[in-house]
Amino acid sequence: MRLPFLRHAMLPLFAALLLSACHGKDEASQAGGSTPQAALQGSIDLIKAADFNGLWKHALPPADYANLRADWSRQQKDVKPMSAEDRARFDQTIQKLTEAGAEDKLYAELQPRLSGMEQQYKDQLPVLISVGEALVKNGIAQSKGLSNVQKTQADSVLDVLVPWAQHTPWFDQAKARQAVGVAVTTARKLGLKSPDQMRSMDFDTTMAKYSTGFTGLKQLLAIYGLSVDDTLNSIKLTPVSSSNGHAVVRVDYTLLGKPLSVESKLVQQDGRWYSEDMLDNARQSHQRLVQAQSLPTASASAAQASSNPVTKD
Repeated sequence: MRLPFLRHAMLPLFAALLLSACHGKDEASQAGGSTPQAALQGSIDLIKAADFNGLWKHALPPADYANLRADWSRQQKDVKPMSAEDRARFDQTIQKLTEAGAEDKLYAELQPRLSGMEQQYKDQLPVLISVGEALVKNGIAQSKGLSNVQKTQADSVLDVLVPWAQHTPWFDQAKARQAVGVAVTTARKLGLKSPDQMRSMDFDTTMAKYSTGFTGLKQLLAIYGLSVDDTLNSIKLTPVSSSNGHAVVRVDYTLLGKPLSVESKLVQQDGRWYSEDMLDNARQSHQRLVQAQSLPTASASAAQASSNPVTKD
């Protein structure tokens, strides 16, 4: 994602994926929710529909959503040119994924590699995944952008995902063929013809592409036994507290058959409820971008002043 906020907000967004309640779906079409539970339910309805533009519009107050869209346009002007090497790699990848007979060609190319990798890494893979887990957990612990609660939540999710990753048959030929089919279908639906097209898309178009990519990702995960929809359908939500414009909601859910729980903080703005973490991240990201873009102007003004000293009569 181009906006730092969108990258930084993925943990709160993942938490939003795990929230559900018994409120009407009309909340999803409005900014925020009439209650903390309704705000979270609206986000879930939009995630289930893979409507990412609608998600940001619902998850942020109108002014902050407008800033998000404006910041996207501002950053488009600062995109660095792609190197010839990266451009060639992009073109080659898109051609392989979208050409006629791509499924058969890619699987024929992948099949011997899978057999070789299975012989070489089958016994080592659980250990390698454990090493990766340690590195990720260390990164989470050292992160300055995550609260202690968020770090605990991330660790709990990893504790479930790591055993799944260690025991998943990644080298299974039949599953690999299914995965290739999903990748090819998704690439064709994305309809990306060039890196310039990808880098020049406006906010609405990009969110639509994210929707297509998200749907493909869910299908890939399901092939290997991780159903996002099953997790969403397992959610139970319980209000914990609400006073002075702040609320806490407890969320119980099942991930890969393991019960987990999180607590989500919400804040009331102009009578509507929003995720406190997501709102804070959005505003901090906007402020950083505004400050970063004001630096060149300030530097230019200072340089001009120094080159034109004031003379006294």
